[in-house]
Amino acid sequence: MGAEQPIPRRLTAVPGWEVSPSGRAPERRANTGGGAMTSEIPTRPELGDIVVGVDGSLSARTAVLWAAAEADRRGRTLHIVHAADSDRRALFADAETLQAVRAAGRDLLNETASAVHYLFPDLAVTKELSRQEPVAGLRAAAGRRGTIVVGNRGLGGFSTLMLGSVGLGVAARAEVPVIVVRGDTDRSDTGSVTAAVRGASDTGWLLVAAAEADARTSVLRLVSVWNVLTHLGRVATTLDDPEGIARQRVNEIRALADRVLDFYPRLIVKHHVETGTSTPGLLVEASAHTDLLVMGREHRVLGAGPSLGRVAHVLLHHAHCPVEIVPPAYATRLEEN
Repeated sequence: MGAEQPIPRRLTAVPGWEVSPSGRAPERRANTGGGAMTSEIPTRPELGDIVVGVDGSLSARTAVLWAAAEADRRGRTLHIVHAADSDRRALFADAETLQAVRAAGRDLLNETASAVHYLFPDLAVTKELSRQEPVAGLRAAAGRRGTIVVGNRGLGGFSTLMLGSVGLGVAARAEVPVIVVRGDTDRSDTGSVTAAVRGASDTGWLLVAAAEADARTSVLRLVSVWNVLTHLGRVATTLDDPEGIARQRVNEIRALADRVLDFYPRLIVKHHVETGTSTPGLLVEASAHTDLLVMGREHRVLGAGPSLGRVAHVLLHHAHCPVEIVPPAYATRLEEN
């Protein structure tokens, strides 16, 4: 297990900043330049800069300071984006209204950067007032190498929704990893990163989870759910040995763990297969005992457009910790490199 981390102080340590009751940020400290990455294996995935969206909501403030801690841990730049959607607004708003919208956006960016600087004085921070709508603005800001961080609720006015439309849109469409900050962020660190794996095809995005664990000097836990209902009642599987199928899944997950160790030989990797009838339910339960849950985004079905899949949807709405979604194209680029 990774070394136990001190419980960081609450985000209310930032003067004048109201945040979500569950929010927190690590202790003020100098930039350490990332985690325990070594140069032994040059083909490891490199964690990029952090792009975080802000809209003035409590959830976004929590996400910003979580993202600042992540950027500080990686030794990378934090890029704060406010998408004012001024291009669309220009179709129906007058010049005075547009000017006010842009001024409010600049004030929000300056206030947010000041709050980040208070806790992370050595962190490199950049700001961007985007003219695009939030999903497109965040995607453009991240490019092909960044990681997008968003809060789990926005300013849409629907307090009963557990995840805002921006969070869902970015998670479903981005070409880079997306982290939705949710859950009880005021709890102490567990020293683990959990990867929700399905099988041998998960190698590409699993390296992102390994890089996250390595940056945190944490244990990487590979969790796979063997859902009995998916193997019973079909003509092709009624004659199969259920125990044999389960053993095959265990062997696949073990092979994935061995593959990770090829890239990160010093990383502690644990793996196990959970048996049950609800894959999302078991993963939500697992999220209560980890610092970050990582999973790959499903491929599009018959070119029908971006898809998160049922399991990802449930986790983004109910997980007890931040959830990172890695898109297929990004995982493919890692495997090719």
